[in-house]
Amino acid sequence: MSVVEQYARAHVVTDSPDTPDAIPVVLRYDPSADPLSVCIGLPGPQEWALSRDLLEEGLRAPASRDDISVWPCGRVQAVVEFHSPEGVEVVQFESQTLLRFLRSTYLATTTAH
Repeated sequence: MSVVEQYARAHVVTDSPDTPDAIPVVLRYDPSADPLSVCIGLPGPQEWALSRDLLEEGLRAPASRDDISVWPCGRVQAVVEFHSPEGVEVVQFESQTLLRFLRSTYLATTTAH
């Protein structure tokens, strides 16, 4: 099975004036590592694993598991919130970006069989 990797841009939701307008993000799916999870890599060493189901659910309605929440934000955006001992990170994506990525992960799974 092949790894799906998609580069995207997202916005960190913060009240700090020092935060860049958009940040580079890597969306990755490695079915040989865990066929039910995807990873979101933020700048630096931060990478978060979450279930594909959670990401898909959160694009339609608020969903949360463990330290990660996902919810739609308006008609074209989605928010992913990560909780860690260091604090909370809130990242806003274009919904189409996440939908396209999810579609690629399902295609990678079905073409491998």
